[in-house]
Amino acid sequence: MSLKLNLTGHDHDLGGGFIVRRLLPSAAKQGVGPFLFFDHFGPTRIAAGHGNNVRPHPHIGLATVTYLFDGSIMHRDSLGNAQAIEPGAINWMTAGRGIVHSEREPDALRGTSYGLHGIQLWAALPITREEIEPSFVHTPADAIPATQVDDAQVRVLIGSAFGLTSPVATFAQTLYLDIQLPANGVLNLPALAPEMAVYAIDAPLQVGDGNVAVHALGLLDGATHIRASDAARFVVIGGEPLESHRFMWWNFVSSRKERIEQAAADWEAQKMGKIEGDSEFIPLPPFKKIN
Repeated sequence: MSLKLNLTGHDHDLGGGFIVRRLLPSAAKQGVGPFLFFDHFGPTRIAAGHGNNVRPHPHIGLATVTYLFDGSIMHRDSLGNAQAIEPGAINWMTAGRGIVHSEREPDALRGTSYGLHGIQLWAALPITREEIEPSFVHTPADAIPATQVDDAQVRVLIGSAFGLTSPVATFAQTLYLDIQLPANGVLNLPALAPEMAVYAIDAPLQVGDGNVAVHALGLLDGATHIRASDAARFVVIGGEPLESHRFMWWNFVSSRKERIEQAAADWEAQKMGKIEGDSEFIPLPPFKKIN
């Protein structure tokens, strides 16, 4: 048996009809390794004049990890960073004690029609690092190591695998792979981390003696082999499990409920920072129970 659990997720509207498939957190399992949030968006076609524009909003206690297969997103933050996020690059934003950022349509794409497809993950920070200084690091696509393994093309986005190590710095053991298999291809996947899961992006997969449907996240039970009847792209995520439960509410993650309550109050009072030249912001939503 190679699959412990299959998560199918649900659709979530980020606003303006921009729909994502949210796999984590789940009622069955909060996270995989350090990852406790998994959104897959697209593939979709953005009509001219209808670009995605996520207004400034805050985060604490986590790192956002944004990876695109198609399109472009303009990242700006309260530290003064401005970076076009493009396919193949890894963009790691450490929120720590608090950061504000926006994710908008790049100026170069305004008034045009273009594709958009990608994944955003959140990695919880270790308890000793929850309140570190915020930062943002862009690792370009050509700096990401890649190799052929069995029939698969593998990009090591984060962590170490198959003799390669990504230049992306993390705060705990973290694994993130982008893998492509041809039709009838096979990959023998070793146990690269204490917790691992595979997400089928565009075609179903046979994982050991089980199956992972398109847009499902399969939690693995150690080493396995993965087969694809049709050409398939998938990602593998994982790493060292978190040392304790994390509380999550809106865009905030912490090991302490009272810290999330404080962050909510700070955002409502607009004390968490500003993005230069952008006066818009996402208001604090109605407060709900912190889980």
